Amino acid sequence: MARLNLLEETRFEKVPVTVYPTQGEASIQVAQRIAKIITDKQAKGEKAVLGLATGATPVKVYKELVRMHNEEGLSFNNVVTFNLDEYYPMQPTAEQSYVVFMNKNLFDHIDIPKENINIPDGTLASEDVQAYCMAYEQKISSLGGLDIQILGIGRTGHIGFNEPGSAPNSGTRLVTLDDLTRRDASRDFGGKENVPTKAITMGVGTIFKAKEIVLMAWNEKKAEIVKKAVEGEISSDIPATYLQMSDNVEFILDQDAASALTRFNLPWLAHDVVWEATLVKKAVVWLSLHLDKAILKLTDDDYNNNGMAQLITEQGPAYSINIRIFNELQRTITGWPGGKPGVDDSNRPERAEPARKNVILLSPHPDDDVISMGGTFIRLADQGHNVHVAYQTSGNTAVWDDDVLRYLEFVQDFAVAVEDDNGVTRKIYDDSREFFKIKKPNQVDPEIVRTIKGLIRKGEAIAGARFVGLPDENIHFMDLPFYDRGKFSKEVDFEDDIQQTMELLRQVKPHQVFAAGDFADPHGTHKVCFDILLEALIRLRKTDEWTKDCWLWLYRGAWHEYPIHEIEMAVPLSPQEVKRKRLAIFKHQSQKDLPVFPGDDPREFWVRAEDRTSETAGLYHQLGLANYEAIEAFVRWKF
Repeated sequence: MARLNLLEETRFEKVPVTVYPTQGEASIQVAQRIAKIITDKQAKGEKAVLGLATGATPVKVYKELVRMHNEEGLSFNNVVTFNLDEYYPMQPTAEQSYVVFMNKNLFDHIDIPKENINIPDGTLASEDVQAYCMAYEQKISSLGGLDIQILGIGRTGHIGFNEPGSAPNSGTRLVTLDDLTRRDASRDFGGKENVPTKAITMGVGTIFKAKEIVLMAWNEKKAEIVKKAVEGEISSDIPATYLQMSDNVEFILDQDAASALTRFNLPWLAHDVVWEATLVKKAVVWLSLHLDKAILKLTDDDYNNNGMAQLITEQGPAYSINIRIFNELQRTITGWPGGKPGVDDSNRPERAEPARKNVILLSPHPDDDVISMGGTFIRLADQGHNVHVAYQTSGNTAVWDDDVLRYLEFVQDFAVAVEDDNGVTRKIYDDSREFFKIKKPNQVDPEIVRTIKGLIRKGEAIAGARFVGLPDENIHFMDLPFYDRGKFSKEVDFEDDIQQTMELLRQVKPHQVFAAGDFADPHGTHKVCFDILLEALIRLRKTDEWTKDCWLWLYRGAWHEYPIHEIEMAVPLSPQEVKRKRLAIFKHQSQKDLPVFPGDDPREFWVRAEDRTSETAGLYHQLGLANYEAIEAFVRWKF
């Protein structure tokens, strides 16, 4: 199996790290490792004792183990399992319980004896927990200890539920969950307030006794905490750093989770590199920000003293490199996101012609357009382009139940006021109110409630788009089917979503498509919407001539911004444009103050948006470029 850099260790990494191209390939390798332990033990007539984890990280490992059981005859007759943790209190039949998770993803599909399954009991009386935890430890020891313990890593750096402050010799015990851990779990529970505040977990000391420890991490969300765990100092603030003290541990990562490690993120500090153009730009931007010196002020000594002597030797002196990179950054800045007509566009991010472009802005949720690129949206409309906006989903999940009642009360009162009250609204109102009284966390709303929530967001989106300057006929509500289907099934086919997207694109025939490239979206909706769009464009490029002159630009939303060295179009905003953008965001009243799914960041969306664009402008200025009020950034997708 091909691996990236084949266990290449650097002076920065304090534990063995293996990086695979994808989480799928990595998961297969971990599953094969577990299977070998099982079969080796079977050959000796011994039991294999496995320490198992829950959450999204091990799901594909379990899927591969199930496949090996069904297709290759891997038996689990000799396997005893111990799960890392369980919420407390927690009923084993609750949807969020780890008993349900393990049964659904593994145990119900293999031949493991039920009596060999051990998962911490979330139903215990509080006075019985301590004795139970001691017995859990003793049972593991009586079987000779764990042959392998698989782990994920939380964004607090927890392993199991060993939160910051845990001791390296801690045993199985009841713990209090960190607020970030509870926020991360909030979607599963229908809100943080429904997430238990405690859990029973194996301790760090218990984990350390395993003969093998494998920590897995996937995707960019885990990159920063992985870097701290692998390269940082050992600290109780990040319990995963304790693994640096083990001789039996290995971190297994996909490319995205490994992306912040020095050998990938700042490779010139770790080893010799091939100085291709993109890497040079990244390194010079890093050096400028690292030293807090404008690019044009960097010297040969600055390069030599910061791991970039090879670059100076090959492409120097510093002055020449500085000028080149400064000019590249300067050329990304444009006040004409649709292209400036009648000028030389060879060094501009967008084409000059046609002067009036067909533009479509795809917004996964009904407010992503104005939050993420509201200033550019306004600029495109002001500059006379034929701008369309398409809201890909209804966004009905992210509306408070109270808002439904408020709107129904208005409709009801209005019907009475105009003497057109037939009682229908009253029944919907009464039914909705009764449903909300007994509604369980994460319970899907009835169809009529979902419709009302969608209409609330539709009205807000129309108000925002009109404020930007769009005529009603250029405002499209796609309501892609996957969004509501996904509430009832995880197995979703996207063919009808793709066909609908192709139909809209054929109708507009855009020269520019703007789409969300912010895949850190906690809903996952942005990534799904992008994948649907991309497949639609790929298919259209095979048949439709207009696609040859269609460019796809990606924006990021309230969660993250593109790194400076990746930005290909930077649209500066004046203070007045920032204010207009803010007012457009304010049209989305249901998302004002505290939205249903705020993510980690307590700031309101409009505040996040302004801070993000202000920070981007500040970084450009720090590099020695003009000092703008705000900058919205874009990256062009290359087919």
